[in-house]
This record gives sequence, C-alpha cells and structure tokens, in this order.
Amino acid sequence: MSQMNIADIDLNLLKVFEALHEESSASRAALRLGVTQSAVSAALRRLREVYGDQLFVRTGRGLAPTLQANQLKPVVSEALNKCRQSLAMVDPAAQAYDGRSITIGLSDDFEIAYGRRLIEAIARQAPKLRLIFRQTHSQIVARALMERSIDLAITAGGFAERLLSRQVLGEGGYACLVDADSLESGQEDIGLQEFVAREHILVSSGGFIGITDEGLAALGLSRQVCASTTHFAALPYLLKGSRAVATIPAHAAASIAALSGLALLPCPLKLPRYPIELGWRTSTRVDPLVVKVREAIAATFV
Repeated sequence: MSQMNIADIDLNLLKVFEALHEESSASRAALRLGVTQSAVSAALRRLREVYGDQLFVRTGRGLAPTLQANQLKPVVSEALNKCRQSLAMVDPAAQAYDGRSITIGLSDDFEIAYGRRLIEAIARQAPKLRLIFRQTHSQIVARALMERSIDLAITAGGFAERLLSRQVLGEGGYACLVDADSLESGQEDIGLQEFVAREHILVSSGGFIGITDEGLAALGLSRQVCASTTHFAALPYLLKGSRAVATIPAHAAASIAALSGLALLPCPLKLPRYPIELGWRTSTRVDPLVVKVREAIAATFV
C-alpha cells in the first residue's frame, strides 16, 4: 500500500464504505446515498487503492466484507458519527439524527414484547434515528458489544466483561402458551400432570435442555420435547392445531397471545425469576445519542 495522507483522500469515500458494509450491495448502497451505481463502483476502486485490500468480495448473496473491512467498519462509522454529532452541536434544531443508526442486540422475545414501544419512545427522543434490532443472547452479547457489531443490548445477563456497563431494567418470569382449542371449556390453567403429559416445544439458542427441564428434574419428572426452535416468533405456527405447550418468558407469552389467539396460562412449575438488563460499552457514555437511547429504553421498561 502506498503512503497516504488524509489531505489526498476524498472523505466521501468513507460514506460509501459504510453504505457498502451495511447494505452488502453496490446498487443498494447507491440508492441509499442518492448516487449512481457506477459512482459507487468507482469509489470502491479508490477505497481498495487507499487500503490496499479488496474490502468487499462478490458472493452469491452480494458483497461480503473482508477481514480488514470488518476491522475498519467500527472505526469508520465512529468517525462519521462524530461528524454528524458536530453538525448537531452547531444547529441543535436541525435533523441531527438523520443518517445515524443505533444497533440494539436482543433476542426476539424482547423484540416481540418491547420493540414497538422502543420504536415509539426513541422516535420522540431522537427523530429520524434508525433503530436496528439484531438477534443476540446472553452467551454471545459481551463479544458482540466488544466487537462493536451492536451498540446496546437487552438480555438476561451476560455483561461480565470489565469494559461493559449495565443497568437492571426489571425482572422476568415464565408463562405457558397453548392452542386454545386444546383446552376444556372454561379452562384457565394447566396442572402439573397435564403439563408433563403434553408434548413440548422448546425455544433455545442451541441447547437441548431448558430451564423447564431443570425445574422438572428437581421434582423427579421429565417432559417430551417434540421440536425446538431458536425464535419465539415461530410459536404461533408451531402450536396452532396441536396439544403442545411452550414455556417462555412471560413478557413474550403475553404479547404473542394477544396477537395470535393462543391461550396464555400460568406455568404450573415454580421456575426462578431472572434479571432483565441493559448493557453497553462503558466508553460510549460520552456519546449523547447512545445516552439518549439508553434513557428511552429504561423508561420503556418502567
């Protein structure tokens, strides 16, 4: 790579780099930036010269970033965000958040239960800011934050890394979902015997054993899991027309039941409650936008 000086570089190239990385497509990047696709292709050629790397390689699913592109992305986006912040400082009344995005890592139970409220709350606090919801869970959340693939995260723990900060948003419990047609007329709960007798659908990020299995084992009982899935959103389709039961976080169970017509029942098994936490990189406390979004999230959970 030849010696480069910032005075020799068109800084608009950084906007093209960010758009290519986030859109994985030259045509979508062009649409996002309001330029022609040939202009994006020309900018990519120049970026490759500047960084001495392919940066993006064509695959069957679009443009995939190279290792160096992934290393550059958080640095480039942070620099662009600093520029966007500087414009907000000189004109606070302007659309200061236009072009900015905040990525929130969360599992889809939180997205189902709180996503719409988060969108509305943050729209009031930071108009034109784009929210990006990205699937995560407590086992991988610390790494995702440290690698800067997400800005904030809502999980049931996982923030032990010393460079991360956290705030407890509340406490969660569990409830059951079943097809209402599988219940007796007027039935509003499910006994432990019937609970064990029914087939179960497990929602798990990858394991075969869930909190329900641990609770049953303590009583010398076990259950038959007929299927498992990684997404809570699939449950209405998997439960409807069956006698299966799913035991999931109560916040998601209530939201799914309200929209799907599934029956929401108390869990007959005593399961431990868990903390709901918001986590972030401690270094982002100086970014007023991240602070504003954190405050909006905390208010949503009150």
